[in-house]
Amino acid sequence: MITLKNAQQLDKMRAAGRLLYDIMQRLREVIKAGETTAAIDAFAEEQIRRNKAVPSFLNYRGYPKSICASLDDEVVHGIPSDSVVLREGSILSVDCGLILNGWQADSAFTVPIGQVSADKLELIRVTEACFFAGARAAVDGNRIGDIGHAVQSVAESHGMGVVRDLTGHGIGRNMHEDPSVPNYGTAGNGVRLRAGMTIAIEPMITLGGWRVVEMEDGWTIKTADGSACAHYEHTVAITPNGPEITTLPGFRFDEAHA
Repeated sequence: MITLKNAQQLDKMRAAGRLLYDIMQRLREVIKAGETTAAIDAFAEEQIRRNKAVPSFLNYRGYPKSICASLDDEVVHGIPSDSVVLREGSILSVDCGLILNGWQADSAFTVPIGQVSADKLELIRVTEACFFAGARAAVDGNRIGDIGHAVQSVAESHGMGVVRDLTGHGIGRNMHEDPSVPNYGTAGNGVRLRAGMTIAIEPMITLGGWRVVEMEDGWTIKTADGSACAHYEHTVAITPNGPEITTLPGFRFDEAHA
């Protein structure tokens, strides 16, 4: 069931989004070669709890950490570990969520570790462009397929793959709510978007194909062909005045994000 949020509830989601944005900015600063993903996870949890919020991911369906830290060909759900040390030339996707006063925020980014190849830098750039194309289509009266079609069009125009087995989602009091938000699709198809809906749009884009495999830990998802993958996500509110990215406070669409 899709839940529409009223003005007061959207304000609470904005507050959660602002806090998560601030924490994600701090996380970017501590990611560097030689750091372990476990240390980054510990830093994220400390920042979340210091601000009287709760890590969304910790113990969610049994997940053992507060962030997902996915390297190179890992798409999502990489489990932070003391044994995973960041090395120059890799890219790292960090996914994090928190609950503030009962309301959720969810966001992800991918960053290079030191100097990386040109194709990996382009992958990160295109994945972010995919998000903004999808978010721009998240307007009252459009359909879910318009978002997926926009994401897919950008990725495939650059010869990149769009992961299909994993999708974005509705979000509110719960981390995962209806509807599912695929990163591919046909314009004009799917659930109609309405003001008051809040969704997480999260393109997962690869340098190769779209197929993925699950690792033995039951969480980590990798590309089936071993190609690098980038992940970029924000929480988006559909409003009468257009899409609002609650985890990117102050952002306004302009021609640079057409």
